This record gives sequence, structure tokens and C-alpha cells, in this order.
Amino acid sequence: MHLPSSSTLIFLSTLPLLTAALPASNGIHGRNPAHNGKAIYLITNGVENSVAALPISADGTLGDAKLTPTGGKGGATVNAMGQPAAPDSLVSQSALTIAGKHIFAVNAGSNTISMFAIDSKDPTWLKMVGEPAALPGTFPNTVAASAKNSLVCVGTTGSKAGISCANFDAKHGIGAMDALRPFPLGQSDPPSGPVNTVSHTFFSADQLTLFTTVKGNPMVNNTGFLSAFSVDRGETADCAVTLSTKETRSKPNGTAVLFGSQPIPDTNPPQIFSTDASFGAAILSVSPSSTATTLALGPIADQMATCWVAISPVTKTAYVTDVAINRIVEMSLKDASITGEIDLRMQTKSPGFIDLRAAGGYLYALAPGNATVKAAVSVVDLASKALVQQKELAPFGIAATAMGMAVLM
Repeated sequence: MHLPSSSTLIFLSTLPLLTAALPASNGIHGRNPAHNGKAIYLITNGVENSVAALPISADGTLGDAKLTPTGGKGGATVNAMGQPAAPDSLVSQSALTIAGKHIFAVNAGSNTISMFAIDSKDPTWLKMVGEPAALPGTFPNTVAASAKNSLVCVGTTGSKAGISCANFDAKHGIGAMDALRPFPLGQSDPPSGPVNTVSHTFFSADQLTLFTTVKGNPMVNNTGFLSAFSVDRGETADCAVTLSTKETRSKPNGTAVLFGSQPIPDTNPPQIFSTDASFGAAILSVSPSSTATTLALGPIADQMATCWVAISPVTKTAYVTDVAINRIVEMSLKDASITGEIDLRMQTKSPGFIDLRAAGGYLYALAPGNATVKAAVSVVDLASKALVQQKELAPFGIAATAMGMAVLM
């Protein structure tokens, strides 16, 4: 397996600009019979962090953003030069997530997690539930929540790296976070990335296991890993659901810098589609004991740092993004082979994409931009693979620090 030089794994705050002009049309291309989403969400991750909510129109395009403060601060890792990293300030997938009618968002600069209720009539209207919950770890950058278990778990990647969880309810918000399940990363505050950091924490399809991907560093022969903790249902005195403290850790063969991941639907034994910033993507099989092994490796020949993934239930394929290349690659859920490409280099000036989500017949990908290219969300028609909208975020005060992507169906 070819591993890129260290420079290709550094997410620079400035990248070469592309010369193509923005598309003039926001019209729909192709047919999309599937049900659309209601809204997308991301965090500004600024000094004063906010959740930005953008409504989804009937034609799949996005309306104007409405910002709701989280009550916390954003943050940024530092790159190899010791400078704040942007784009991809948090070096993670899922800086915010949805569970039922609630949103959870990380505050990397204040070591807290915030919870919001989504209004039933207007999905862009959010109301904080309770107060931001303090975390035992430092620099939270990824969050997973289970509506089934009323459990939220946060990954931290600073000097106190690991996983901490708490129960939540619609009236009081997030309870006290439990003790940190540590990861031995030896990091700083803020952490130095992108390698040797926590990538993505997420629940299994049945919400009975919490997985977390952690990046290694190929330049020092440090292999990343997949962490797994099982959910304990009602074993405490008050019958609350908790997360086990017993970890299963795997280093799937051929992987090194595991990043964004999604459970592959309807697989038995369960399978995970995971990106790897050192080569492309992999399909992992998870045993009953939560040990992960590699089923397939999908190299992307000219990739720089393939890090984020979304699975579309409509196309039944995975879409992966690269922070340094302005395109989206479509891959098979069977063998991780490349099945298509959505090349936007001749249509937008975005340096690359980070977190993304599929909703109905559309794909929503965040391009945070850099010092000269403004942040935007690209909306792609999955039937025609055409760009239907480039929604600029700068008019709403959203800059290159923006992170995460969640969608309400």
C-alpha cells in the first residue's frame, strides 16, 4: 500500500485556488422521486459557537441559514507548523448529530456539549435544552447520540482523549457525563493534527455498540484503530442505559489513518464503510465480540486525504470527500471499488469538501473554504450527478472554521 508523504496529510489553511467560475443555475437536473430532507445543520465552530440550520426546499435546494448559539466556544487543532488548522479545524466527522428531535453539538474550545430541541413546525428553530454539559476530556470533536437508549457519547482528542457518555431527556437535557474511557494519544491542548487524533464516534445500526475511529501516523509507524464499547441496558441501580467501560480495540489489516465511517445497512455480520486518509476507503466486518477485520480496501489513486463518508439509501452506494480535492467519489458498498465521480473542479472554486450527508435524491457536502474562498454547501443531484446549488455561507457569518453536517428527514 502506498502511503503519501506527510505533507499530504496536513490540512492546510490555504490551498491553491481553482480558476473555474461558479455555476449560474440552481435548477434541478434529473428526477428525484425519493423523499427529501427537511433541513441540514452544521456548527460555525467560531469563538462563539453556533448551530447553523438551513431549510431544504421541495426541489432539494437550501434556504437561508439561521444561527442558534451553543453557549460554548469553538476550537481548532494546530497543523505541523503550529498554526490553527482550517479547513477541517476539528479533524473529525460528526461534530454534531441528530437523535430523534434533538441535536447535539460539540464545543471544542470550552470542553462542553450542547443539546437542542428541533421545533416541529420550523426545523431551523432550535431551543437549547438544559445547559451545556461539562466533559471530563479536552477538545471534544465528535459526538454520537442514541434516541433508543437516551444516551449521548462524546469523543475528545486533546490532552485528555477518550470517550465519555451521559443520559439525556427532553426536559432536563444532558445529565452528568461519566468518567473518561481514555485513549493513549499523548496529545496537547489544542491537539496537533490531523494524525494521531480521534476521528469519528458513532453508534452501530442497532444502537447497541459505540464505535470510534482513531487515526494513526504512518510516518512514525503508528497504526490507527477502531474502538468498540457495548451498550449496557438497565444494569445500573436506576435502570439507566450506560456504556460499558470494557473496550474492544481492532487494527484492521491494511488501514492506518481511519477517519469517517458509516454502518452499512442490512449486513450480517455487521459491516462498516470507513475512509482512510492514507489511501481511500475500506469495508470492515465486525464480529459478535466487536472485533473488526478488513473485507475490502478501495484505494483512490490521486487522493490527498479522503476522510468523510455518507451512505445514500437511494443509490445504495457510499460517497467520500477529500479536503484537498474538489470532487466527490462514489464507491461500492460491496467491495469499496470506485463506481463514479462527481467532479466539481470546473464548477466551483472550493478547495475541497469535508463532512457530508445524503437525503432523498440529494447529497449535501460542506466546503469550508480557506483564506480566500468562502465557505459553502454544495447540493448534488444523485441521479444526474449534477451540481444544483452552491449555497454560500459567508452572508450568515459562517467561515472556514465550519464543521460537521447533520440532516433531518
